Amino acid sequence: MNPAPANRTLWPKLADAPARAAYVNARLLDPASGLDAAGGLLSEGELIAAVGPDLLAQGVPEGAEVIDCEGQCLCPGLVDIRVQLREPGEEHKGTLASGGRAATAGGITSMVCLPNTRPVIDDMSVVEFVARRARLLGLAKVYPYAAVTKGLEGRELAEMGMLAEAGAVAFTDGVRAVADARVMRQALLYAATFSLIIVQHPEEPSLAAGGDMNAGELATRLGLAGIPREAEIIMVERDLRLAELTGGRLHFAHLSTASSVDAVRRAKARGLAVSCDTAPPYFALNENAIGDYRTFAKLSPPLRAEEDRLAVIAGLLDGTIDAIASDHAPEDEDAKRLPFAQASFGGIGLETLLAVSLELYHNGYLPLLDILRPLTCGPAGLFDLPAGRLAPGARADLTLFDPERAWVVRENELYSKSKNTPFDYKPLQGRVLFTVVDGRRVFSLGG
Repeated sequence: MNPAPANRTLWPKLADAPARAAYVNARLLDPASGLDAAGGLLSEGELIAAVGPDLLAQGVPEGAEVIDCEGQCLCPGLVDIRVQLREPGEEHKGTLASGGRAATAGGITSMVCLPNTRPVIDDMSVVEFVARRARLLGLAKVYPYAAVTKGLEGRELAEMGMLAEAGAVAFTDGVRAVADARVMRQALLYAATFSLIIVQHPEEPSLAAGGDMNAGELATRLGLAGIPREAEIIMVERDLRLAELTGGRLHFAHLSTASSVDAVRRAKARGLAVSCDTAPPYFALNENAIGDYRTFAKLSPPLRAEEDRLAVIAGLLDGTIDAIASDHAPEDEDAKRLPFAQASFGGIGLETLLAVSLELYHNGYLPLLDILRPLTCGPAGLFDLPAGRLAPGARADLTLFDPERAWVVRENELYSKSKNTPFDYKPLQGRVLFTVVDGRRVFSLGG
C-alpha cells in the first residue's frame, strides 16, 4: 500500500461510531428536502437522530460528542454510481482499500462498482466477495453492478435474477456496450419483468474501433484517429427504441454529446423509463485538454467539442441528466505513459468529484443544492440505495466541505493507487474537510 501523500493526513484508525454526536454551527444542505439553513444535526450510533435549523440551539444532549462545523457545509455523503475498483484481479491499478480511501477523501460515502473485474461480476460469489470485503474495510460503502452478459461477452444473458438477490443493484457490461440489439432487447425484457435496471455504455463499437479521441479538426491536426459523436448518438437512439418496445428501465452512463442529451430529454418527455449520468470531465473539459498528447486526458467516451460540453451543462441545468458520477477508471503508469494512440482510456475521479462539480456553482450555473442533488439523492434514488439524505432514521453518512477553499490537484498527493487524473495541476475551489460513514469519521483533512 502506498504511504500517505506528503502534507496530507495519515489515515485515521477506524473506530466505533460515538454513542451520540452533535454537529453544531453547520450550514445544512439536503437536496432531498430542500433544506439550506444554519443549524445542527444529532446522530446516535450509525443513524441520524434529528436535524434542523433550530436543533441544538438550547444546547447539546448530555454525553454527546460535539463537532463544531464552524459554519461550513454539512451535506449527505456523496453517492457515486460509476466506479472501477479493479479488485479482484487488477490490484496493481487499484483495490477496494485504495478506492475506499480516495472516495472518502472526496466526500463519497457510497459507490457502485463496475463488474469488469477478474473474475467478472457475473457470479453470485463475486458479488458477495465485493460486498463482504467492503464491509470489512469500513470505508465507503460499495454496491456492485453485475454483468448483463456472461463474461461481458455480449452474447448470453447472465443470471440477473439470482445476481439481484445476491446484492447486485443493477446490470451493465461496464466499459463495453451491449452491442447486439437482440441481446439488449432480451435484457430489457428481463429487466421489465423483474424491475431491474440496465446500464448502458453508449458507444457503437464498430464506429469507435481504432479511435483515440473525438473526431474533428483537432484530431486531424494531431494525426489521431477520431471517434465520431455518432458512435454515442446511434447507440442512445437505438436503445431508447428498445426501451420503448420492451418497457424496460434503461440508464445511460457518462453522456458526452449534445445530441444524446437531447435524445434522452425527448424520451423523458414521452414518459420512457430512462435516466442518465455524466462525469465531471464532460462539463469541465473539452477536447483541447488533450493539448500536446496528454494521455491522462484520453477518456472513454472521449472529451468532446465545446458545444457538447455546454450541452451537458444544459442537461444538468434542466434535470435531463440525473446524476454526476466520477467515472473513476484507474490505470497504472505502464498503461498511460505511452504514445497517445497506444495509451489506455480512463481517468481517476473520486477525489475531484465534488470540487470539479462545484465549478458549476462558482461559475453561476447552479446553486449549491442543485449541484448536490445529482451527487446525493439523485443517484441514490435511481438505484434505491439507502443514502443521499439528511433525515431522522437515515444512515449517518455525512460530508463536511468548504465550498471556497482553494487547492491544486497534484497526482502525488492523491490517495488513489493510480494517479491518472485528467485534472492534474488544475486549480479547484471547494475541499472536503471530513467524511463520516455510519457515524464514524473515516477522513479528516489535515487531522
